Amino acid sequence: QVQLVESGGGLVQAGGSLRLSCAASGRTFTNYAMGWFRQAPGKEREFVALIGWSGPSIYYADSVKGRFTISRDNAKNTVYLQMISLKPEDTAVYYCAAVRRIITTAGDEYEYWGQGTQVTVSS
Repeated sequence: QVQLVESGGGLVQAGGSLRLSCAASGRTFTNYAMGWFRQAPGKEREFVALIGWSGPSIYYADSVKGRFTISRDNAKNTVYLQMISLKPEDTAVYYCAAVRRIITTAGDEYEYWGQGTQVTVSS
């Protein structure tokens, strides 16, 4: 089992920034690729970003490229999502997720999920 706890969400004005954190516990963190997903009201969950278990593999959704940065600190068992130039359309509940040793943007393949953190961007 891997337990994931997100934090860092909140209310921010358009153009602002936030940094989300996801603290992991349980199994060996370095065996897991970590992803961020989001779900807006009335919409399906969508992929945002992922980082491989060894770090170098990083992918972003087109909608966040150049504005969001994913990183991980294996010493702290934590993955981050730095978000800048936020837009109202970024408003959603953001979830981190873990999958063992595969690189995938498909949420259904992720094994463990956090409870989510709300990000609200006002115009």
